[in-house]
Amino acid sequence: MNPTTFTLTQALQHCQRQGLERLDAQMLVLLACGQGLHQRAWLLTHDGDVLTDAQQASLQAALARRLSGEPMAYITGSKEFFGLSLQVDARVLDPRPDTETLVEWALELLQERQSARVVDLGTGSGAIALALKSQCPSATVEAVDYSADALAVARANAQRLQLDVRFAQGSWLEPVVGAFDLIVSNPPYIAAADPHLAALRHEPLSALASGADGLDDIRTIIAQSMQHLLRGGWLLLEHGYDQAQEVQALLTQAGFAHAQSRHDLAGIARCTGAQWPGVAANA
Repeated sequence: MNPTTFTLTQALQHCQRQGLERLDAQMLVLLACGQGLHQRAWLLTHDGDVLTDAQQASLQAALARRLSGEPMAYITGSKEFFGLSLQVDARVLDPRPDTETLVEWALELLQERQSARVVDLGTGSGAIALALKSQCPSATVEAVDYSADALAVARANAQRLQLDVRFAQGSWLEPVVGAFDLIVSNPPYIAAADPHLAALRHEPLSALASGADGLDDIRTIIAQSMQHLLRGGWLLLEHGYDQAQEVQALLTQAGFAHAQSRHDLAGIARCTGAQWPGVAANA
């Protein structure tokens, strides 16, 4: 392709011929041209504009990254989640729309509790914690991650969005003190030998895999949560498409009540939660 005759329309067509979906192609062209990622109308009004050499080089580099399987969020540096624009990179998991199911469930529970205390475990980019705080300003929201790099991303997002979330570094509930009305988590839940991990090679493995059956971290969170939930408090967990029954069983065996699951937009049981009937040991 001759860069002197490579128009925006030709750039879009080229990206799609390489196998990109139209929306991804539009975002890459907008990025290369220094435009906002939502300015798709700009592409129509400038469809005959010719890309500069620098713009075409930028587009080709971004296209190669996307074709290698790198998440679009890492290439653009941002991701929309529950109405928030989050800055993300390879230090954190790419937030998925499916996780909004967990947030919606949590918000339903928080409607019944004034000044609730909430903690998000394995916060990554801070997506869940920041979404909850943005919708429930009166709630005290804390967020934990084992990775210092992930916490740096989450803190930067909180500061930019001006949302008061407290962050702590550590393994699940170990760094927190006291009891909560609600514990939420999107932990690693993929089996270590799952072949699907190969397609996720650009994302941090520690945020994806969890033992032989993918449930090691969920077992740990359930065990720790019993010491950190107020009477009637809830634990909500995101998990794999085929793990709902197993997670419900783990919760019930641990003494939780009302174990149930919620489905994502594709109709898959994506989240499972239950209520703690007892009194937290350190409440």
